[in-house]
Amino acid sequence: MGEHWALGPEAGSSLLLCSVLLAIGCALGLRLGRGRSAVERWVLAWLCYDALVHFVLEGAFVYLSIVGNVADSQGLIASLWKEYGKADTRWLYSDPTVVSLEILTVVLDGLLALVLIYAIVKEKYYRHFVQIVLCVCELYGCWMTFFPEWLVGSPSLNTSSWLYLWVYLVFFNGLWVLIPGLLLWQSWVELKKRDSQEANLAKKHK
Repeated sequence: MGEHWALGPEAGSSLLLCSVLLAIGCALGLRLGRGRSAVERWVLAWLCYDALVHFVLEGAFVYLSIVGNVADSQGLIASLWKEYGKADTRWLYSDPTVVSLEILTVVLDGLLALVLIYAIVKEKYYRHFVQIVLCVCELYGCWMTFFPEWLVGSPSLNTSSWLYLWVYLVFFNGLWVLIPGLLLWQSWVELKKRDSQEANLAKKHK
């Protein structure tokens, strides 16, 4: 039982790399959001972290999977994906569904995150349109990553360890369900508010 609770050096270095990217993302987002509300500053922090994950971590995964596979690769980011592969073996051997989704995620979601950061900072009219599209794309990615696997009994998932189940599978993937869901709600509330303001303005001009 004790080994299931052990945090090995591979897991520690992987979590440290994720923490470094989170710190960089937060620093960038909070700097870009100076003078804005606390909510907007943290939205920008998340988006900067989101973009870093898509381009740095997932971009490297796509490259490694196209030229070979993660299991036979070396390096810091390869080690991170090898560690995650202990929870989901599809990431080790270039599963075509996962790689296809990750290509879409890196190219589309990564670019959308950058466009959304720009739209928030410059207060562009299309901000919430881009925000909705990005969130739907990320929710779709999570759905297609796991639901087909669940339908066939999850043969690639290893849930024998608390670390693999609750940290790698639930926590890290759950972030890309919870936060896009909250951002969708924010867009809904903001668009509803604008609609009410326009309706009230139209009534005044009658």
